[in-house]
Amino acid sequence: MILNAFNLEGKIALVTGCNTGLGQGMALGLAQAGCDIIGVNRAGPADTQDKVEALGRRFWSIQADLTQPSGVPQIVEQAVAQAGRIDILVNNAGIIRREDALNFSEQDWDDVMNINSKSLFFLSQQVARQFIAQGNGGKIINIASMLSFQGGIRVPSYTASKSAVMGLTRLMANEWAKHGINVNAIAPGYMATNNTEQLRNDESRNEEILGRIPAGRWGIPDDMMGPIVFLASDAANYVHGYTLAVDGGWLAR
Repeated sequence: MILNAFNLEGKIALVTGCNTGLGQGMALGLAQAGCDIIGVNRAGPADTQDKVEALGRRFWSIQADLTQPSGVPQIVEQAVAQAGRIDILVNNAGIIRREDALNFSEQDWDDVMNINSKSLFFLSQQVARQFIAQGNGGKIINIASMLSFQGGIRVPSYTASKSAVMGLTRLMANEWAKHGINVNAIAPGYMATNNTEQLRNDESRNEEILGRIPAGRWGIPDDMMGPIVFLASDAANYVHGYTLAVDGGWLAR
């Protein structure tokens, strides 16, 4: 039965940045589908751990600063030591800095690029090596953005980093599909999260954004659950290198 292909019972998913927002929503979606979760966050797991465990799933917490890519190998080592293996990687952790391109600082450029693209690549590399060692393939899902497709305004490093995420998703799929590893991405649209609070509080900008979204609303973390479960499951075994927009129709307008 096709619904069995979406069952993630017994799988281990490593999810970065899952304390709040979209990361938490995706972690809970995976847990509802059967996954145990390894959460990688700068701070403790907040209430994500409680919510995952309330679903009858296990949760392991790893504290790490992904703005420092040098710590990536230790994250994978710790994850495998705790959980025994990894089946799914969700590269969700990311930051954004807003400033006019004429005034944008090198520090803001480096901070965003380090976590949004550099650490994403090297964590994927380490996990792919683990998948190959395990011999059963695996799933890598990167979190891209509408700015993987568009230029944006006042977010030069974010646009650059998320454009890189789409390109790296294709590159890694090209190289690793032969190992049974599916690499895909999800590009969320305008979501009601901490990153967009400034936009939602700006009445005119909020109206402008909502006026372009065919669905007529901001997205919420629950909107990410179906797409993440699909790409993490056997139902997506023949999907490689694709970036799925979950945007309420924004790109279609």
